[in-house]
Amino acid sequence: MRTTSRTARRAAALAGGTALTTLLATIPAGAAGPHGLPAVTANSETAALYDDEAGGNSDADDPAIWRNAADPGRSLVVATAKEGGLRVYDLDARLVQSLSAPEPPGADDAPGRYNNVDLVSGLRTSAGRADVAVVSDRGNDRLRIYRIDPSRPGGPLKDVTDPGAAPVFSADQAEINDQRTAYGLATWTDKATGRTYALVSQRERTRLALLELVPAANGTVGYRKVRTLDLPSSFRLPDGTSWSPCAEPDELPQVEGVVVDPATGTLYAGQEDVGIWRLRADLTGTPALVDKVKEYGVPGTYDEETEECVPGADPGYGGKHLTADVEGLTLYQERDGDGYLLASSQGDNTFALYDREVSERNEYEGGFRVAAASATLDSVEECDGAAVLNAPLGTRYPRGLLVVQDGQETPGVPDGEGGTRTATGFKFVDLGAVVDAADM
Repeated sequence: MRTTSRTARRAAALAGGTALTTLLATIPAGAAGPHGLPAVTANSETAALYDDEAGGNSDADDPAIWRNAADPGRSLVVATAKEGGLRVYDLDARLVQSLSAPEPPGADDAPGRYNNVDLVSGLRTSAGRADVAVVSDRGNDRLRIYRIDPSRPGGPLKDVTDPGAAPVFSADQAEINDQRTAYGLATWTDKATGRTYALVSQRERTRLALLELVPAANGTVGYRKVRTLDLPSSFRLPDGTSWSPCAEPDELPQVEGVVVDPATGTLYAGQEDVGIWRLRADLTGTPALVDKVKEYGVPGTYDEETEECVPGADPGYGGKHLTADVEGLTLYQERDGDGYLLASSQGDNTFALYDREVSERNEYEGGFRVAAASATLDSVEECDGAAVLNAPLGTRYPRGLLVVQDGQETPGVPDGEGGTRTATGFKFVDLGAVVDAADM
């Protein structure tokens, strides 16, 4: 339940950011911190992105890790920057390529806004198989598809979206401008049919859409909608009452973080103010709630003046491990089928781990946080997106890599008006350190 806006939380954190960073830097990696969870530190971080006019309205959101099979040490991280488009980084977190989001089709229309990204290996196109990055363009309510070629002059990503690609949820430009549009995204290849799909959530709604990626002319890629499914927006509590998360008028509890387990075709969807759902990736069958946020069941009243939710008394029906919002979901895969579902618990700046096996009912297995390595390589707060790859990536990350969005990049850059600029970025964490610290 949103009791404080993200902007307000960032402002408060920036006001005391230096003191907080100094405090967290004193807690060694691996030691239990304020939440009783072990801590790891990042190896490196990207240059800060600034969500203002001077920064191109760039706001870090969601990463994906592309493994260069021919030369793993030259693998790449593809990440969204909302109105700032896409960023591509090398394993040292250095910028390799920057791609702009599309311009608005009209003067009064919404601009392109890249929200989430996921990858597909060996996607069938009319020009042959290709590795691609699939992006949800929230501003235009469309998917954008980029071919990945590390030898390509000018940068590894090339836009191969079918020019005729239709909006995902909207009927026309007026609906697109309302921004109830494509939001969270995960890709999935059905092992039984070989068909590849994108699972897409709708902003401010509970709807999920299954879109099949299809080859189009001249090596471009389009998509077609297969079906949709609506998750609940209201919930029956143990005392017999009905509860819905507090939100702005006409806003439903949305989903953003989504990931598919490729071995089982199981989709995990993070309904931000509710919890994590498990369901079939083909959007058939009945969803099951794996875990709830701590705020589940807490009544709230929306205050029109402050545009905030005022919480009531907690009836005690919530979970123990997730503090709203539930954000980035990613999958740590082991070859024997074991592994973990990793979830960003944005409200308390931690990460929760759940057993990957459905037969174990995705039991909670622990968690960790990303603490400050130094006064400049700070801790991770308000993490939106995360990506993990359990595979060797050269000498830098021989045990794999975890990349997480940092919603409060190192504070203190003045905005020229007596305040500080809102900064975000991405942290690169040695996956081996996470495995050791969290005893995975």
